[in-house]
Amino acid sequence: MTEREIFLPDETAQQAFGTALAAACPRRALIFLRGDLGAGKTTLVRGFLRGRGHQGAVRSPTYTLIEPYELADGNVYHLDLYRLGDPEELEYLGLRDMLAEEAVLLIEWPERGEGWLPKADMVIELDHLVEGRTLRLRADSACGEAILARLPAPFAAA
Repeated sequence: MTEREIFLPDETAQQAFGTALAAACPRRALIFLRGDLGAGKTTLVRGFLRGRGHQGAVRSPTYTLIEPYELADGNVYHLDLYRLGDPEELEYLGLRDMLAEEAVLLIEWPERGEGWLPKADMVIELDHLVEGRTLRLRADSACGEAILARLPAPFAAA
């Protein structure tokens, strides 16, 4: 289990990190995004999707719970479980099918799905500071380790 901490001074850097993460990520991965409201989880996802070639709007799935993106190099699912009433609802949302696909799942508020979600490949914790954000990345699988290894400078610094 490898951990890394990165400081991002502004929203532009946060989106750049998301783009770099997309380039380092294979076509199939499970990434948990943890952080308080307003920490920038959706901003990071916006950068990720731009890095995968998405040109349209990127909406927070706070009310829809899931925003699917069919992209040229594979599907990406952005889930926000903040409003999930019960982890069993993930079955009705089609989580099992999403996990069976060759797809990237980016899940905000994963603790709301505890007991139904498998172990993540990578966990990213976002903390907002007075200025900027601190990201703590933890690889929890061989896939997560490979993603960390492929992150370019300046995101590769430990």
